Amino acid sequence: MNVRVRRSAASKNKVSRDAIVSLLDKTLRTAEITDRSVNGLQVEGAAEVSKVGLAVDACLEAYEKAHALGCQMVIAHHGMIWEGIKSVRGPIYRQIEFLIKNGINLYASHLPLDLHPTLGNNAQIAKILGLRELRPFGVYHGAYIGFEGVFPRPVTVKSVSDAVKKAFGGPITTLPFGPQKIKRAAIISGGGTAALPEAVEKKIDLFITGEPDHSNHHLAQEGKINVVYGGHYHTEKPGVIALGDFLSKKFGIESIFLDVPTLV
Repeated sequence: MNVRVRRSAASKNKVSRDAIVSLLDKTLRTAEITDRSVNGLQVEGAAEVSKVGLAVDACLEAYEKAHALGCQMVIAHHGMIWEGIKSVRGPIYRQIEFLIKNGINLYASHLPLDLHPTLGNNAQIAKILGLRELRPFGVYHGAYIGFEGVFPRPVTVKSVSDAVKKAFGGPITTLPFGPQKIKRAAIISGGGTAALPEAVEKKIDLFITGEPDHSNHHLAQEGKINVVYGGHYHTEKPGVIALGDFLSKKFGIESIFLDVPTLV
């Protein structure tokens, strides 16, 4: 699988791992947000960092690319550890072995990155699509993880689908069961289909998420709502990229987006 790389401005600056972790924990409110993911520093590596690689998924391919590019840290939206490690063997063993052997830190941020009001996946999608008057949307584990808002002027399902395709590059699936002129939209990146009933109840014109769900077809049709699926992976790139840019500006280090697409 090919890996595309998106870089920030190159730099020779170095910063301590602990300074990066501290800033991320504070900015993303890591300790405050309930999640299945064990968010924060999952694997400890080099004490100093000059390059950070950012990926949607913690996987061996991303680590190998990060190592080849000289990164001392990988920040992943989908980390390696979920509800604890039950054994260290197979793929988990090989991932941990590679990270430790090569001194690469692994930091994970799942829901904290999804819901962040400026750097998060959903906030970034809303910004890219030009939504205004943003309000929290989509309760999960007691917290809102998405946003709803309004377009400056009415749009069509096709125009939004085209914009999502152009911005994120993933496969697009649409359920065109709502009004032809769309004013209000709600967004939850990745696997956000469970929030469709909330969108129907709130009479949202368009719901944007990543991963399709078979049962949503009938719910959307009966609820008279439009749905755009932009791919789980592809709708969760924007926040990861924004986080890399944030770190580059704060510390003057280089951030590299490691694009390792999945088929979902």
